[in-house]
Amino acid sequence: MRVHRTLPPTAAPLHPVDILYGFAGILFGKKYLRKLKKELGDYFSVKHVFLVSSGKAALTIILKAIKDIDSRREVIIPAYTCYSVPAAIIKAGLIVKLCDIDVDTFDFNYEELKEKVNKETLCVIPSHLFGIPSDMGRINRLCSEMKIYVIEDAAQAMGGRYKGKLLGTIGDVGLFSLGRGKNITSGSGGIIVTNSNRISDVINQYYSDLKYTSTLKELIELFKLTLMNIFIHPLFYWLPSGIKLLKLGETIYPKEISITKMSRIKAGVLKNWQNNLIESEINRLENVYYFNKYIKPIRPYLRIPLVCENTNKRDRIAFSSRQEGLGMSLMYPRPINEVIELKEYFTGEEYPIAKMISERLVTIPTHHYINENDRKAILDTLIKY
Repeated sequence: MRVHRTLPPTAAPLHPVDILYGFAGILFGKKYLRKLKKELGDYFSVKHVFLVSSGKAALTIILKAIKDIDSRREVIIPAYTCYSVPAAIIKAGLIVKLCDIDVDTFDFNYEELKEKVNKETLCVIPSHLFGIPSDMGRINRLCSEMKIYVIEDAAQAMGGRYKGKLLGTIGDVGLFSLGRGKNITSGSGGIIVTNSNRISDVINQYYSDLKYTSTLKELIELFKLTLMNIFIHPLFYWLPSGIKLLKLGETIYPKEISITKMSRIKAGVLKNWQNNLIESEINRLENVYYFNKYIKPIRPYLRIPLVCENTNKRDRIAFSSRQEGLGMSLMYPRPINEVIELKEYFTGEEYPIAKMISERLVTIPTHHYINENDRKAILDTLIKY
């Protein structure tokens, strides 16, 4: 374990005052929850907002609700996406169907998607991976013809836009994650937004039965969040990143999905969420603009995805980054059809672009902790390899 300045692969702005508001949430939590719900509704211009324990909990609830509305059972997702997405589909009692992706956009391969949708397709879930917008116009046109629901997985894209419209609000229903390293964070948490009264009514049936976590568990969560906020700083991140038992940076399939209402403490932590989101966007834009002189990105990506020529070159960049503490890291190590817990569902299926991306992708950090020396060191490493 080397003691040196180490960038985390991703990080969201979180200030000491946010932690203090978290403690205040124990006393004023209901007020903070109402305020947060109202602010999110206004920001996204949506009629219905639900606050839950995580992004995967949000997706599970949405899927259960739509399952109650419609008798179809198949859900199409990109073959390269977060493992929580298929986990939520299975938790909801639905069937996962995969579609390969486009190497340049990480969006669906639309020719393949046209072939995949059928009379059994309940919904399609675009992922806006890294904050890169999926082609929502194309998806909505395709799905509307067959009355297929569109669920926007905007977990990595809060504040992002597609043709001027906020991501998460363009399909039938959208969700956001507030996990560590997203655009804004409360340690964990999920948001559901929709303008559909019908979907909202069914979601509310599930939501009204959910419990809040106990005060003790909330305090433990706040303690963990405080530690996270300390040790995610580059001066200290070398410590948790060097402890293998923490499995930082590893992608793990969630075998269990806990579903509760968002805690009062998390609502307190999010009291200044709009300022933190603006801060996040400004810093990411600044860093993306720097790298845009040399590579393609033009948006405030959560991370900049870079597809290398081969796996060996990708691994050399990642190794050098670990040695120098530059925060460049791998992403999902396998396409969905090769995830150990899911392989039985996809016997004989192949998704060559998703597999290639899993073997060659390295990501460049864009968060607020990156300084001028970090940017130069990252660029030097990329040029070297």
